[in-house]
Amino acid sequence: MLLVCTKMNLEEFREYCLQKAGVTEHLPFDIKTLVFKVCGKMFALTDLETFGSINLKCDPEKAILLRESYSEIIPGYHMSKTHWNTVSVEGSLNDSFIYDLIDDSYNLVFESLTRKQKQNYEDR
Repeated sequence: MLLVCTKMNLEEFREYCLQKAGVTEHLPFDIKTLVFKVCGKMFALTDLETFGSINLKCDPEKAILLRESYSEIIPGYHMSKTHWNTVSVEGSLNDSFIYDLIDDSYNLVFESLTRKQKQNYEDR
């Protein structure tokens, strides 16, 4: 997939998340909060109406480093501040960096799955 440095839009974000193994999308909280899960565990969410930022799961130590390095990354809004970051898609972060953060979030959650759960998706 060729990634171009333009401002990510909601559909690009959605398509990128859905192409990952085992990912499903949900609206568990309300009709405007889109959540992406792998095997029932959240790894990304965003506001469907505004799409100004995305919440992504993150290793706690890396989360701190990212927040210290980028003003567009703050502790997760309405989430565990230890394990989640809110990433602005409207700032100076380029799309390829944001896609890397999405990959990190997905991989963090995928690695927490049981061996059997992982096997269901790795065998496909």
